[in-house]
Formats: sequence, structure tokens, C-alpha cells
Amino acid sequence: MSEVIATYLIHDSGANLEKKAEEIALGLTVGSWTNLPKLEQDQLEKHKGTVISVEQLESDDRINQYLGKKVNKGIIKIAYPSANFSWDLPAILTTSFGKLSLDGEVKLLDVEFSQEIKSAFPGPKYGINGIREKLGVFDRPLVMSIFKGVIGRDIEYLKDQLREQALGGVDIIKDDEILFENPKTPFETRIIEGKKVLDEVYSATGHRALYAVNLSGRTFELKEKARKAVELGADLLLFNVFAYGIDVLQALAEDSEITLPIMAHPAVSGALTPSKFYGFSNSLLLGKLLRYAGSDLVLFPSPYGSVALEREQTLAIAKELTKVDESFAPSFPVPSAGIHPGLVPLLINDFGIDSVINAGGGVHGHPDGAVGGGKAFKAAIEAVLQKKTLVEYAQNSSELQKAIELWGSKEV
Repeated sequence: MSEVIATYLIHDSGANLEKKAEEIALGLTVGSWTNLPKLEQDQLEKHKGTVISVEQLESDDRINQYLGKKVNKGIIKIAYPSANFSWDLPAILTTSFGKLSLDGEVKLLDVEFSQEIKSAFPGPKYGINGIREKLGVFDRPLVMSIFKGVIGRDIEYLKDQLREQALGGVDIIKDDEILFENPKTPFETRIIEGKKVLDEVYSATGHRALYAVNLSGRTFELKEKARKAVELGADLLLFNVFAYGIDVLQALAEDSEITLPIMAHPAVSGALTPSKFYGFSNSLLLGKLLRYAGSDLVLFPSPYGSVALEREQTLAIAKELTKVDESFAPSFPVPSAGIHPGLVPLLINDFGIDSVINAGGGVHGHPDGAVGGGKAFKAAIEAVLQKKTLVEYAQNSSELQKAIELWGSKEV
């Protein structure tokens, strides 16, 4: 049967979670049931939501105190027939969580798609393997760095930063997500001049780096702007997906003329996920849905920095992005924020080699600048892959040694 199955965490002041589940199943589909004539029931049967399971969880006095009322806590699963909605995320999310998201303490943990409905989504165009092929790097995590302090600066300043980061050996350099269209560093100029810089570094060193340019502007201009990026030879697109909407991401990913990998940034998602009682789970919003909609790389807060997610949540995001699914290629997990070379052992332990190590201050803040920061990260990765401690490996890497002295190190 073609359907989606939604899983909810419920905190309800009513006495009966089974009754609550049935109310949700009917309220988001046919509206009522027991009072309908038999003929109407027969006609509407294929549209009726079905309660799959109700799992009562242990009561928690701290939650009752926090909410100011006594609640029953539980996990509810409900199936919604595909006859009720068009096969797009706005329709699916409105069906499974639309008005319910306004009804008390309900959090959407997961949505399971039938194989038939999955076929309506593009998944990553490149995914992990495609990005690796672009770089020719197959046996280690990738290293990514971020432009810093380029707001109000001219194109020469940006080019200097790009060159330094590439010379440090990082694999991907991305725009800051707050760098939009502006007269000093216009979108098209960034692509053209950035390509020249990276080609120069490649000619001089043999190291290939990719540049992710921030795709921004009015929604209905994005496709044409992305096609222009392709024409100019751009490497990747950075996209603030939650400012625009996941369906916009899908439209970009499905366009046959936009032949570029897309990197999804999590900006604005913090308004939708942090609560234990409301909103979406991180694994669904930053993991499954972004992969289905076509993200090749997905940034999310690391468990280590000042803007941190709980470790279990970050692992759940990465699992959704990379688990085996015959319908979709895996997307690169990119744990971000607060990353420095001393954390590389933890990053590889938690996210494996099929991940991207992303740093801003951890590259630019190195005593030897961005070149030294990039080299320190590469040395830290080599240390872990050779099963050596960072301190031990730093005896042969002054850049790693300086990074450890500045930021410290964590061994697994």
C-alpha cells in the first residue's frame, strides 16, 4: 500500500493515548468516522488514517513540572494513505504535521515513505561517491574551510583568502552563508575569479580544491542563477535551504540543467528542531528530508563546539544521510562549528571517513594562517588513519604541533 507513516512524540494531558492517536488519524484525514453512514465509510475507507501503534512511555515528574500540568508521554505511529496528498514534501508535511503542529506538545520524529512515494524524490545528484570523484580523494574524510570576515570586502580580499585555504590543502572552500549578492563580490565574479585562483593553485601544486558559492536571491530567480553558475564553471552551490524551503532545494536538484552538487546549510533550522516537545527531530529535518530532496552535502552543528547538538542527535543525522538505501545515494555529513585539528580523532570516530571536517576559526585562527590551519587538519587526519596519537604525529608536523598548543587535542 502506498502511504507515509509518521512517528510522533506526544505529551498529552488526556488520560488515553490510544484515543488521542485515533483523533489525530481521523483529524488529519477524513475528520470523523463512527457517525458516518456505512456507504460513506465505504467510500472514504481508502482515505482514512490508520493508527499503527501506540507506545506509552514512563511518566516524568520533571516534564510535568516544566509544562505546568500532568501529561501522558508516548510514541504514536500513524499511516496516511497516498490517495490524500500529492507526492511532494509540502503536501506530505501538511498532511502529517500541518495543523497538528499547533495542537499541544507534539514533535514529529520521523516520516517513513513507501517505495512508490520515494520515487517522486531525486535524492543526491552526486552524493559521497560523486564528490569524491570530482576531487580524486577516496580514502579519508574531506576537509572544508569557510571564508571569514569577507562582508564589505572586495574581490581581491576574497581571492587572497581562497588562495591561502587552497594552498593549505583543504578540499572544499565555501562561502559564508551570510555572503549574498553585493556590488563588491558579485555572485558571477566570485565564480569566475575563484575558478582562476583554484586553477592556479592546481597548476602550481597539483592539489585540486572546490569552491562552493552561495546561491541566493529571490526564489523564482534561483534556477536561472544556478544555470548561470553552471555556465561559468562553478564547482558547487551552497544553499540556505530552510530560509527558502526544502521543496525549493528539490526543484534545484531535479533541474537537468543545474549539474552541480548542492550543499545544504542549516541556518534557520534552529527555529524548528531544538524543543523536546515541539517541531521536528533533527534526524528527520537535517537528515532524511534533505537527502531525499537532493542535498549532496549537509551541514549540521557538531557535538563539540559552542553551537552544539547532543552527540546522539548528530549521529542520528549522519545515519540518515549515509545509511544504505537503494533509492538514493548517500549524502556527505558535515558536522560544523567549533572544529579544530585537535578534534579530528573524535570526528573520525563518530562520523567515519565518509564525512567532511568543516572548520572556520580552526583554519583561519592557526598561528601560520589558513595555510597552516589546512596543513594541521591534513596532518591530524593522517595521524588518525595511521593509528598514531596527534601528539606523536605532531613531532613531524609543526603545523599540527602549533594547533595542539593553541587548542589542545582529544584522543579516542
